[in-house]
Amino acid sequence: MFLRWQQWNRRARFVLWVVALIGVAAALPLGAVRMDMEKSSKHVEYVFDYRDITDVADRQPRPQIFLAEKIAMLKEAGITTMAVYESSLKDLQLSGRLTFYSTRDAALLQSKFEPVGQNFTYILFNGSKEEELVGPIVREAFDRADAAYSDWSYGGRNGIVVEVPIAEAIMQTMDFDPMTLQTIHDAGFSILPRFSDRIKPYNQELTEALLVKMKGYGVTRVLFDGDKVKGASDQAEDNSLDKFGELLKKYDMGVATIENLKKPQQGMNKLAYITNYNAVRLYSLSENDGMTMSSEAIADRFLLAAKDRNIRMFFINGTVSSNTDKAKIVHSLDKLSEAMSGKEGIVTKLTAAGFTPGTPEPFDYEPASWSKPVRAIVAVAAVALIALLIGAFIPGVYIPAFAIGIVGSAGLYKLNSSVMEQGLALGAAIAAPTLALVWVMNRIYSRTIGERRAVGGEQWSISSKKQGQAPHQPGALYEQASRMKWIFPALSTGRRFGLALNWFIVATLISLMAVPIVFGLLNNITYNLVLEQFRGVSLLHLAPIVLVAIYVLLYNGQMSVGKLKPLLTKPITLSWIILAAVIGMIGYYYLSRTGNSGQVSSLELVIRHFLESLFGVRPRFKEFLLAHPLLLLGLFLSLRYRAAWLLIIIGSIGQLSMVDTFAHLHTPLYISIIRVLLGLGAGLIIGCILIVAWQLVEGAVRKWAPAIIRKSVK
Repeated sequence: MFLRWQQWNRRARFVLWVVALIGVAAALPLGAVRMDMEKSSKHVEYVFDYRDITDVADRQPRPQIFLAEKIAMLKEAGITTMAVYESSLKDLQLSGRLTFYSTRDAALLQSKFEPVGQNFTYILFNGSKEEELVGPIVREAFDRADAAYSDWSYGGRNGIVVEVPIAEAIMQTMDFDPMTLQTIHDAGFSILPRFSDRIKPYNQELTEALLVKMKGYGVTRVLFDGDKVKGASDQAEDNSLDKFGELLKKYDMGVATIENLKKPQQGMNKLAYITNYNAVRLYSLSENDGMTMSSEAIADRFLLAAKDRNIRMFFINGTVSSNTDKAKIVHSLDKLSEAMSGKEGIVTKLTAAGFTPGTPEPFDYEPASWSKPVRAIVAVAAVALIALLIGAFIPGVYIPAFAIGIVGSAGLYKLNSSVMEQGLALGAAIAAPTLALVWVMNRIYSRTIGERRAVGGEQWSISSKKQGQAPHQPGALYEQASRMKWIFPALSTGRRFGLALNWFIVATLISLMAVPIVFGLLNNITYNLVLEQFRGVSLLHLAPIVLVAIYVLLYNGQMSVGKLKPLLTKPITLSWIILAAVIGMIGYYYLSRTGNSGQVSSLELVIRHFLESLFGVRPRFKEFLLAHPLLLLGLFLSLRYRAAWLLIIIGSIGQLSMVDTFAHLHTPLYISIIRVLLGLGAGLIIGCILIVAWQLVEGAVRKWAPAIIRKSVK
């Protein structure tokens, strides 16, 4: 019975590999569809924060003249759109629409004594036009706040007295300034309104009237201010988010999603879904970066964002500060204008790369009717890979592991299909590179043991007899080999290199099996727009390394838990503690480099820029400079030195990193393909150089070391 079960498991192992390969082939058409979708949006929009311009203008001797000049300058530089916010008393004062005073200031203005026991807000409109156009939005805001107000005038200007303190009055959110909207429109800019969820309760009729007005100005997309989209707060009571989404859909308006927010704006996913994913990604250049970065660096950052991360809107923030050394007010508007224009400017670079200025279109996303059954096949393939991984560590469980995986995946799909897809994608992403290195270790072990048996002869027999063991007993041979640094001296250098290269290629192909499974399972526009993200990146970066290390340490033709005993019973020495600390620091640094928040050195930034300029796509450092070369060197040396297996463990970083490259689902697929191929090519070249260098050093040591030893003995 046991032998029959073993036979069934051996057959099951073969079948699981076939299933995995079928899933890989099935996922390829999904990749082709995704690549077509990624080509469907090539226009980019350059947006400037209009509020920042008014802030800078407010610190100039002639604010209105300065404002007009800088708007014209930015228009000529290539800015296509101005972002406007819902108003406040401060914004309206900066724009020259009104002036507000406290009770004390109003009394001083009128040369009167301050009324006792009064702390009101006095507002004067700066002209009849301002009163006509801006007055209604001011009164509406205080009506919503249930604040009492009355008419007031002074010096021929009309206004109101609001019976709330200034500190409260300036916090009231008002509708968009109609005069600013008209000014921007007349200057030839598009308008990007930034809605907030601060105007409460949500009012469908007023919101629709506002969208109708925005449509008249040519608005095609909206952006949100704050941590919520409009309508999110009242969704539970009023379905306000659904209503606002339907209005956007009715007037053919999309949304913009901001990259790298600490927390996604509440309600964005639902709003994108309601509008049929009429959404584009937006990158925001911070005020500090706009002031401190060079024009060339800003242009390179924008190009990288458009090319590598599907960014189609660029939001530029200006700033103003006091320079005490020069005793001057300095601002970034002129510098940002320079960065936009010129032969090496943002517009020129992005246009040359195929990203022309215009209104960004959403991705042309329409799931094919055949995609759902194909993704089901891919899901089965992911389960097969995971079962193969489990079976590699626990013999005889291929069949139950696969069966449990299928049943569990089906149940999880019913509960939450997104979690199921991400879980299987993560499992496959961990399994494939681990299986690749397990396969390599099996080849090394079978090759070395087989050759030692072929050598058979005298050398091994005599050594075994000295140990009191049979000359060809596998366990004795392995244990003896484990204690020796020199494992396999028989093969020629060319043969060793050929085997190492062959194993490297096969291991890479096995690792890359996870790639179609990952993008096949996560073939959804929500990942391209980063409305959803692939979870478990840190686990993906760590698990294969740990699993490969365990396999190397416990492997003895089969998994041998008994080998743990010598390790666990060894006394802990200072060298062990130092080694553990070093490994911990390296691991921490390695994990800190994963994801978008990883920090890099200034030298690496320079090299990155060079590689980007040279190839157009930057290969990953840890692949072509570290992992791939060390894996090739480790495979070459492992046929001779047992300690070289440590290099294979380090080399697993490159195998998992290739898979992780494709887990960045917002990066165009063709970019990821080029990045991996460049990393492999450069890594192989550097690995060959390391092998040549090793051979030269080893030859020198062989030649000179004996003479040095003899001389020292004498």
